[in-house]
Amino acid sequence: MTDLSKITCIEDLRRVAQRRVPRMFYDYADSGAWTEGTYRSNESDFQGIKLRQRVAVNMDGRSTRSTMIGQDVAMPVAIAPTGLTGMQHADGEILGARAAKAFGIPFTLSTMSICSIEDIAQHTQGHPFWFQLYVMKDRDFIERLIDRAKAANCSALQLTLDLQILGQRHKDIKNGLSAPPKPTIRNLINLATKPRWCLGMLGTPRRSFGNIVGHAKGVGDLSSLSSWTAEQFDPCLNWGDVEWIKKRWGGKLILKGIMDAEDARLAANSGADALVVSNHGGRQLDGAPSSIKALPAIAEAVGKDIEVWMDGGIRSGQDVLKARALGARGTLIGRSFLYGLGAYGEAGVTRALQIIHKELDVTMAFCGHTKIDTVDKGILLPGTY
Repeated sequence: MTDLSKITCIEDLRRVAQRRVPRMFYDYADSGAWTEGTYRSNESDFQGIKLRQRVAVNMDGRSTRSTMIGQDVAMPVAIAPTGLTGMQHADGEILGARAAKAFGIPFTLSTMSICSIEDIAQHTQGHPFWFQLYVMKDRDFIERLIDRAKAANCSALQLTLDLQILGQRHKDIKNGLSAPPKPTIRNLINLATKPRWCLGMLGTPRRSFGNIVGHAKGVGDLSSLSSWTAEQFDPCLNWGDVEWIKKRWGGKLILKGIMDAEDARLAANSGADALVVSNHGGRQLDGAPSSIKALPAIAEAVGKDIEVWMDGGIRSGQDVLKARALGARGTLIGRSFLYGLGAYGEAGVTRALQIIHKELDVTMAFCGHTKIDTVDKGILLPGTY
């Protein structure tokens, strides 16, 4: 076992992942649309929010335990749905789901995952997980996806609303992103420098989109995410589709991709159980505000009518605490999880969760709280948010 005790922050994991993961897949995770301005502000805007340090408070008996849509969680953090996770590390979604299960937080599987819904259920012994759904033109395929998620004991459906069309990410075009990588001279030279990754991939049959290949009509081989998106993602998605999916699913529903107070009210009125303030990690509308900047107005607009969560830019437990203070009942982590996975596999995901949890626990105490559920704007320095 690799000793990860000297890995002390998410940035340490990012640097290792950058060395170990092939360029096209590292760039896929660590990039945004167009100028990447929104992608960068997701992270940097957290830094401007300052915390109030309190002293002479009894810090004994601390707990970060909370709930997200009624589900007990070890901390208000879930693993976000991320496409191509199994290309960061062989069987990546399985490893992430196992680490999340052991830590006591939810794992969300993406529609565009490498490992399938059934793979996750099998390798976590039927432990409940969440499934993220994209709306596609092939409604029969969507219905079967929902039914497969039910059969796999998924406890919530996360419907992503902000990918009706695909934002342009320059690096993916330049790298010729595909799963598995095409055997071009440039790719082969890069893969030769990633022996650990290559050995892992040789040991697994999971190298394409497991939820789609062999399940969608006429799709026997799917390598390009962009071609599938262009052909199948439905630009006509509307609130009527949300109602149809809610009825078909019949369980807990989370709406992801809300960045406007008006849309937040519509989400609350839809009968969904939670919404996620999210700009897709800065990968869709470049020039949109950061998620943490959008969060307070959305939380105020919906009050207690629906649970409000957020994702985008979370690289520490302090970020989780600041999001909680500004109205997020829960948070989701994407890149922080992927860096750990790409660096050290399942152990790296566990280490990422340990880092975030310790930072959350200690910072909460410094701010004068022993229970995460008592945290509010009072921990923040006025004028900094």
